[in-house]
Amino acid sequence: MGYRVVVAGATGNVGREMLNILAEREFPVDEITALASRRSLGTEVSFGDKTVKTKDIEGFDFTGWDIALFAIGSDATKKYAPIAASQGCVVIDNSSLYRYDPEIPLVVPEVNPEAVEQYKKKMIIANPNCSTAQMVVALKPLHDRARIKRVVVSTYQSVSGAGKEGIDELWDQTKGMYVPGQEVAPKKFTKQIAFNVIPHIDVFMEDGQTKEEWKMVAETKKILDKTIKVTATCVRVPVFVGHSEAVNIEFEDFLDEDEARDILREAPGVMVVDKREPGGYVTPVECVGDYATFISRIRQDGTIENGLNLWCVSDNLRKGAALNAVQIAETLGNRCLKKG
Repeated sequence: MGYRVVVAGATGNVGREMLNILAEREFPVDEITALASRRSLGTEVSFGDKTVKTKDIEGFDFTGWDIALFAIGSDATKKYAPIAASQGCVVIDNSSLYRYDPEIPLVVPEVNPEAVEQYKKKMIIANPNCSTAQMVVALKPLHDRARIKRVVVSTYQSVSGAGKEGIDELWDQTKGMYVPGQEVAPKKFTKQIAFNVIPHIDVFMEDGQTKEEWKMVAETKKILDKTIKVTATCVRVPVFVGHSEAVNIEFEDFLDEDEARDILREAPGVMVVDKREPGGYVTPVECVGDYATFISRIRQDGTIENGLNLWCVSDNLRKGAALNAVQIAETLGNRCLKKG
């Protein structure tokens, strides 16, 4: 016995990853359906060794379906998530629409699995921002040991975080650099992304932060601890998949780097690769397709009383989006829902 599962946005990068991960992790599925917009109606997507044809999300009846994984963006989610919820289907949403609603849980299962139990208020659970998800997985076990006061993070975020258009723009610009007369002007990004970095993700806010930076602050507080101070600088880099973060952490109590390394080795969802030699760390290329959040370069920060630095890398399409959504579904099933 299993669940009847909907994947909405099944033709996009994250939707396809959701289907892949549901199959890989052998999530107990009795029946699955793939939804997309009308223009993608009938497109075939893979679910394990099966092929599923997409259905039109417009007018779809969610009655009798247990869980819906949404990867359709905020505008479409605003329209369809309340419909699914009103028809008794629990929505796990990958957009930013519901993350800051106090009545909707924002969940990273390695960090706050108990929060899924709040789903009944609105029948919706929010998936965090990709850059936040991997960071809080690393912070949680350290916070439990020494209490984090402040986090300073700089992110190096791949173009896949901007969707298919971001991937295509990097690819086309890179090719165009080698073919005179075929240069590709920026369209998805504000400046050339090939062979460049752009310190701007999402829109600017009045205080000078970008929305992406604000998200990391607000979401870390909601998921982990509202008392933690967070400041972020988020940068788009010419990498196809995999977000990286340089994280500086200030604790209330002293935490030795060796103890921190041992704690992280035992932490759920974390893989420590930290050798002080050339290549003794993980880069985005190596994390693609993996479930883990990789931690390297763990070291004391001697400029503050109780400080550590670390390097954090993860596949943003997996832990930053699809994997976390499936893990939420697993947690929901284990804690709240009955099969069949």
